Amino acid sequence: MPDTYICADLHFNHKNIIAYENRPWPDREAMNQGLIANWNAVVKPEDTVFVLGDVGFCSIAKAKELVGQLNGHKVLIMGNHDRDRSVKTWQEIGFEIVSPWPIVYNEYIVMMHEPPTYFNEATPYFYIYGHVHGCPDYQDHTEHSACVSVERLNYFPAKLEYVINGTAYAHRQIRKEL
Repeated sequence: MPDTYICADLHFNHKNIIAYENRPWPDREAMNQGLIANWNAVVKPEDTVFVLGDVGFCSIAKAKELVGQLNGHKVLIMGNHDRDRSVKTWQEIGFEIVSPWPIVYNEYIVMMHEPPTYFNEATPYFYIYGHVHGCPDYQDHTEHSACVSVERLNYFPAKLEYVINGTAYAHRQIRKEL
């Protein structure tokens, strides 16, 4: 049975993100290959992965090459660094579904790139977002939200059910050899 995964902020080919977020790779090519290997280690061809924005900093051809190596059915919710390209271009790059807006999934899960600016404790929704990477001002998981920037998921996509129940963050401090 296919699984559903989620992640955000891959930043393929972005040299400066390695230093900004202390990513465990020496250069962008190693980072690109590490992210692809991690993705494909858990995602099967029949699975679906929601990418909550900020795919990469590269040409359309390079983005197509990188995204084309990723297993699964890919859904993009565009982030601030993706909006310089059209929905159609992202589909040509390799995403089956592309949305410039948040998506409400299974009636109560709100998937978006940036964290919600306001919600109260009575909300019936669970918000999943990226954008903030490793910023300590945001918790990994709360009763009503979760951050899925790859830095918080040990650079792997996480099963949606594990993100919702908070277990996707249990081994955050353990780093695999890449």
